Amino acid sequence: MSVEFNHTIVLSKDREKSAHFLAEILGLEVGAPTGVFLPVTTANGVTLDFLTIDADIPMQHYAFLVSEEEFDEALARLVRARIPIQADPHGNHPRRINRNDGGRGVYFLDPAGHGLEILTRPYGTDPASELNGVTEDVPGAV
Repeated sequence: MSVEFNHTIVLSKDREKSAHFLAEILGLEVGAPTGVFLPVTTANGVTLDFLTIDADIPMQHYAFLVSEEEFDEALARLVRARIPIQADPHGNHPRRINRNDGGRGVYFLDPAGHGLEILTRPYGTDPASELNGVTEDVPGAV
């Protein structure tokens, strides 16, 4: 059997708010609660189990590989919801997306302060792309 990533626990101040936020942006569904967890499952079967805790939560990073069409839909949802976006994880390019590896990528925060990323090409798939390092403005983005 090959090794596959199956699930992870995502700590939050409010599992409902965080799980529904991610599901809405990515066009996914929130599953039925399983004990203290509220699951969101991706197309490749990986489950993010949201858990409410009453403690300081360190920032985590979660990246999601999406199709070009899914990227357009998610980006439109982010803009409509007035969720701040940026082309890089450090916030040097607000209101922009990146074009790394000839694809597109964007970063934003979830309600718990976790760094989320959606991208259309895995890192390193086109290291010679003329688009590496290029960013594009997103009209209406905050």
